Amino acid sequence: MLLVIDVGNTNTVIGVYARKELRCHWRVATNRQMTVDENGILLSSLIMRARLPIHRLKDAIVSCVVPPIHPVLEETLKKYFGMRVWFVGPGIKTGVPILMDNPPEVGADRIANAVGAYHQVRKKLIVVDFGTATTFDCVSDRGEYLGGVIAPGLQISAEALFQSASKLPRVELERPKTVIGKNTIESMQSGIIFGYTEMVDGLVRRIKASLGADTHVIATGGLASLVAEESSEINVVDEYLTLSGLRIIYELNRGKMKTKQ
Repeated sequence: MLLVIDVGNTNTVIGVYARKELRCHWRVATNRQMTVDENGILLSSLIMRARLPIHRLKDAIVSCVVPPIHPVLEETLKKYFGMRVWFVGPGIKTGVPILMDNPPEVGADRIANAVGAYHQVRKKLIVVDFGTATTFDCVSDRGEYLGGVIAPGLQISAEALFQSASKLPRVELERPKTVIGKNTIESMQSGIIFGYTEMVDGLVRRIKASLGADTHVIATGGLASLVAEESSEINVVDEYLTLSGLRIIYELNRGKMKTKQ
């Protein structure tokens, strides 16, 4: 069994694979202050509550975009579970050539998304990941990572509106009944949800103008379904695409992991 972890700025998504089957998955808040022992207790509790055999978890692969968490998490997995741990980054095989000016600067989660998506469709594609930032990652027909777009995330866009406008309240991120709001909350929800969807669709159309109209679009991340319901450009939602990509990267590197660690 394999433990896969995607550490984002806001949330951390954790999964356990038995071969290619995602047996369990959890989404928890990313906490930069947690110690090795606190992380160990949390992970142990989640795994035991799911009634998974901890002794069968031998390997872990992690994508992490929060550098201070990296060493703490690595020590946690080794101390509490005796795992071999692999972090996605320079030197790890992904099967996806990165055609960027500075390949190491590409986030590990974005690479995992590209790997997971390309293995699904085997054609040119765009991955739209709705996280703290919303990222658009472009992959060619040959499986090359071409680059992408980074935009403010839906949640922080809504939060910025609340914090910067004194008389506007914080609102739930949900679809309003109509585009023309009948009160302040509905008006804000309309601007946030419908306005953000138009931004996403507009950027996708601009990218397709370069890649081709037949480019496949996959959405992932915690808020993907909310936007995809309104989008005219998103083809499919895969909430656990990053975890799938991590599993594939692990399979590509498993032999090297066992000899190196």
